[in-house]
Amino acid sequence: MALSTLSRSIKGEVAIVTGAASGMGRATAHLFGDEGARVALIDINEEPLQAVVKEMIDEGYDAKGWTLDLSDEAAIGKVITEIGEHFGGIDILVNNAGISIPAPIDSDGYSAAWNKSIAVLLTAHTLTIRAALPFLRQSAHGRIVNIASTEGLGATRYGSPYTAAKTGVIGLTRSLAVELGPENITVNCICPGPINTGMTAAIDADDKVIFAKRRTALRRYAEPEEVAHGTLNFVLPAAQYITGVAMPVDGGLTIRNA
Repeated sequence: MALSTLSRSIKGEVAIVTGAASGMGRATAHLFGDEGARVALIDINEEPLQAVVKEMIDEGYDAKGWTLDLSDEAAIGKVITEIGEHFGGIDILVNNAGISIPAPIDSDGYSAAWNKSIAVLLTAHTLTIRAALPFLRQSAHGRIVNIASTEGLGATRYGSPYTAAKTGVIGLTRSLAVELGPENITVNCICPGPINTGMTAAIDADDKVIFAKRRTALRRYAEPEEVAHGTLNFVLPAAQYITGVAMPVDGGLTIRNA
């Protein structure tokens, strides 16, 4: 008799990925497509979103895109429901969409930065989860993955709106893991460290090298696909006893003392 009885395949499952037009979201959508999932891509930017959808369709994946502003509560409910009805269910929800608005606490733009950050990085997670729950409850193994950040485990100056929101994502993940556990829905989060994405594109390449060598054990920035593989591990049917976890994917940034 074989010891292994749990599936590591998400073939045929319906996965939603927010912020899917670029970076980690795009990599996650493609990776899920590689694994045979049916993928719903959500992003606020219509043109790049449809370009990614076309990439996936051209590669033979079952993919469809929805343009959505994740600060629009009414629109979130409508789109998530439409996705569930289009695909005949929802098995996986990846809350990946993100923004970063640096703001000193005493700056004129602080309130706007705070409100936008909390709306997109934290409140939107609760809204997409609430909208997807009726479908996730019908899944054989519902999975929710929230993308937080190592900023939720530490801090950078002028980043308090972002840090507060990402810390909130970790707390939300833990609380919902307890709440939804009896329904066999797992809730986990990924805390990416220094990644080559649109958010970090403006950082000088030499500064990235210096930072990575000084702060990470692997001495480099990661590529988005490396984060996507961490997300994939959380959504596998076999990952049924992993919940409430905040996992750094940071090249060892959070373990470095010097």
